[in-house]
Amino acid sequence: MVRKKRRMFDIDMPEDMPAERSAEVPNPPGAETPAAAPETKTFPAGKVGDPSGAARRRGPMATAIGETAHSARERQEIEARIRAENDALAHEHVRLKRLGLVLESIPLEAIDTAKLVRDRKPGADPELEDLKASIVSIGLSNPIRVEAAGQGRYELIQGYRRLAAYKALLAETGDAEAWGTIPAAVMPEGEGIETLYRRMVDENLVRKDISFYEMAQLAVDYAADPATPETDPDRAVALLFKSARYQKRSYIRGFIKVVERMKGILAYPEELPRALGLALAQRLEEDPECRAAIAETLKGWEGRTVADELAAIRQQLGVEAGAEEDTRAAPKPAPKRAGGSKAKTSFQLNRKEGRARCTAADGRLEIRLPRDFSTIDRRRLEEAVRQMLDRLE
Repeated sequence: MVRKKRRMFDIDMPEDMPAERSAEVPNPPGAETPAAAPETKTFPAGKVGDPSGAARRRGPMATAIGETAHSARERQEIEARIRAENDALAHEHVRLKRLGLVLESIPLEAIDTAKLVRDRKPGADPELEDLKASIVSIGLSNPIRVEAAGQGRYELIQGYRRLAAYKALLAETGDAEAWGTIPAAVMPEGEGIETLYRRMVDENLVRKDISFYEMAQLAVDYAADPATPETDPDRAVALLFKSARYQKRSYIRGFIKVVERMKGILAYPEELPRALGLALAQRLEEDPECRAAIAETLKGWEGRTVADELAAIRQQLGVEAGAEEDTRAAPKPAPKRAGGSKAKTSFQLNRKEGRARCTAADGRLEIRLPRDFSTIDRRRLEEAVRQMLDRLE
């Protein structure tokens, strides 16, 4: 029997080959047993510490997943920043709206004027035409102010004449696109009735043409309003006209007597000059028959003018035009304040050119009339002024 000779092959094994994966090679007969190879620690491919760098070799799927995750994180961060900015803008919008600084375009038919009693007498407003012309020419420079009343309705707080001008323009032109809505600052619902009245009054105090009679009428109406906390017109003056000087509040209280006792008798009560109105108030207090006498004089006098009515009152009081400043009813002149300013006397006269506004103060007499006085011959103008001053002596 022939035995095949077994061949031996020399195999070079890597020095760092793990012991558990190396094969034991039988030594040839007579060879010394080799020493065990030193144990070396290896890591699977792709793990940390892999000396072969296999961890840096990633497949297309792993790369796509990583990029998608990175994009998702960036998108979430951007969305979070946008939400934070939107929240800040929303809070600022609410804050500005509470202050009445956010304007909206409100339909005219959605605005009511019943909540507050207005200091405007019924009838045509002689200055409405000028306001309409200004709005058509340059637009509404001062938006109205309303209060949200719910269900798409609003209550007017400030801007009665501006709203009336828009309504008149809509009625005249029929152009709802131009005049069917009005810019308005919307106040949130819930402000107290006293605050709403104060807003309306403070706006009207800056008007140069508002009379003491109109202000006294507002105090009377405020006290009569069941929604207000005050029932005494005198105390209502202190609430409504806090920003006015004490002397002015005193004048308004004096006119309250005229409002309460001459209602329905005078056709032009708002035209009463301050001094004449105060003189009338004192006479009504001292002589109860004064009211009946004036009523009898004016009874059935249709077509009378402002001058006619004022002349009848002066005749009953026994004073001449302009002389009521010297009567006992006229208050003492207000002391000069810092800057030298004093209380002023103002009144209005109806002329064919329009309404003349006259203001008299210490060292100054001013007449405002829609007429170009520069077109009048200087000598005629000088003579007219001289005659007027002579009559005032």
